[in-house]
Amino acid sequence: QVQLVESGGGLVQAGDSLRLSCAASGVTFSRYIMGWFRQAPGKEREFVAALSWSGLTRSYADSVKGRFTISRDNAKNTMNLQMNSLKPEDTAVYYCAVNRGSNIGREPRTYDHWGQGTQVTVSS
Repeated sequence: QVQLVESGGGLVQAGDSLRLSCAASGVTFSRYIMGWFRQAPGKEREFVAALSWSGLTRSYADSVKGRFTISRDNAKNTMNLQMNSLKPEDTAVYYCAVNRGSNIGREPRTYDHWGQGTQVTVSS
């Protein structure tokens, strides 16, 4: 049974940083693409970032490029999202997800397993 557990969310001020983590179990973590998505109240779930099984290929949403960094540690079955220069519009529930396909996708439907999410709130 695949289990993804996010942590690291919280309430911060604009300009602050947060580091989200995702711990995976029940899946051969090192084989798969991993991604972060977020969903704000009243909005659809949107792509944030993803990286290949090797960690060599990364993809970011334009809205976070240059501020967020995605990384993974296959030995520890964990993935991180370092978020710097946070803005109020980054406020959302952040989800990690597993993509068993071969291409980094930006659509939620291309991801097979999801965590429960962690809340990030950025005050102005």
